[in-house]
Amino acid sequence: MTTVLLVEDESTLLTTIAYNLRREGYKVLTAENGKRALELAEENPDIVVLDILLPEIDGLEVCRRLRQRSSVPIIMLTAKTDEVDRIVGLELGADDYLTKPFSMRELLARIKALLRRRSLIMAEISSQQQESRRQKLVSGDLEIDPAMHQVKRGGKVIQLTPREFDLLTFLVINKGIVFSAERLLEEVWGYDEALDVRTVPVHIRNLREKIEDDPSDPKRIETVRGVGYRFSG
Repeated sequence: MTTVLLVEDESTLLTTIAYNLRREGYKVLTAENGKRALELAEENPDIVVLDILLPEIDGLEVCRRLRQRSSVPIIMLTAKTDEVDRIVGLELGADDYLTKPFSMRELLARIKALLRRRSLIMAEISSQQQESRRQKLVSGDLEIDPAMHQVKRGGKVIQLTPREFDLLTFLVINKGIVFSAERLLEEVWGYDEALDVRTVPVHIRNLREKIEDDPSDPKRIETVRGVGYRFSG
């Protein structure tokens, strides 16, 4: 059974979301503060739904600490006015976010899509690798091992979030092809909901910080002005 760690300090909203998740067949762990969230994270949930405004330890700090020890997918819940927090959350490693108020239908779609897309990408990669006995994707000193869900640069492991891994793998598989931010949002995030397209450049920037010699002058993930992005090697 898929386990969701739900972190929300508004008890009514927490109860409502948890009820709907359980109706969908998920096992739900609930926390009303950041400290308890980190304790429950030790149970290795499959996905985390995390509010930003939390007592004791706020959601951004919880996200940061989770990323230090885990690659679990994280969806952050934010207020409409918290644009800075949304961007910071993505930079800290969150995979997605929803602005309040939101519908349960949309939250469920995001959770399902995040889990499904991750599974589909790994299945596609696995299918390709079966033809060559778990062949790794290599470009220069960059090595992607889908079977181990690991990326190395110059022989050293690079810590990527699940979304960053999926985005990089998609770009490398489609080396040389230019994709718009909207297309990447559809292909990698895996749904057509109204997700802010600015999510894509935030993840691109994070990847460049980790795989480029000079992130300000990227040679691997290039920007094609007015069009989108491509992986050049």
